Amino acid sequence: MIELKKVSKSFRKGEKVIDNINLEIKDGEIFGFLGPNGAGKTTTIRMMTGILEIDDGDIFIDGNSITNNPVEAKKGIGLVPDTPDMFLKLKGFEYLNFIADMYQVPEEVRKERIAKLAKEFDIYDALNNKMETYSHGMRQKMIVIGVLLHNPKNWILDEPMTGLDPKSSYYLKEKMKQHAKEGNAVFFSTHILEVAEKLCDRIGIINDGKIILLGTYKEIKEEFKNNTSLEEIFMEITKNVE
Repeated sequence: MIELKKVSKSFRKGEKVIDNINLEIKDGEIFGFLGPNGAGKTTTIRMMTGILEIDDGDIFIDGNSITNNPVEAKKGIGLVPDTPDMFLKLKGFEYLNFIADMYQVPEEVRKERIAKLAKEFDIYDALNNKMETYSHGMRQKMIVIGVLLHNPKNWILDEPMTGLDPKSSYYLKEKMKQHAKEGNAVFFSTHILEVAEKLCDRIGIINDGKIILLGTYKEIKEEFKNNTSLEEIFMEITKNVE
């Protein structure tokens, strides 16, 4: 479970980029986090994972405060960030073993998982190459595999399908469903509204640092009876929000 309690963040005095957000991502659900560019999605995710300090409020990962107990909180999360351009001097297998070492994945377990995941994402033959030689999509696959490798309880994914080919996107969506089905939490941001509509148990829309809509897709459709798709609802509620 992931809980955000009265979370705020300012980069300039008096200008809140995140304004008193309250959210609860329950075990067993896929939660879609939507919003226009600059709405606060990535800033929220960076606070959830301890990359950015929280100005006000707190965030809890399975009851562990990301502010007061960051090590325990971070053990319970796996992050796919908004850019895969990291650790580029490492070979693919070196990066995955580094992640496995960080999360204390046993030797035999990691070998099996690395082989299985790399083959599923069609990147196994490139594991001996440096990641700087990879395409954007290949780097994205490696970051996703790194998260799946140590199997954290809570997945936090920032635009995880960006750069993935259709086959890899399908595998990732299936794994998200299975992870939630096993009683875990999946939180992901996306600009692909059709994916959110079909995949998410609940949806939150953020604009100008505030949550402006929250609920299941069925609840949201009932509130906006004249709109038939999440895309239409999204356009309606974000076009005039200051």
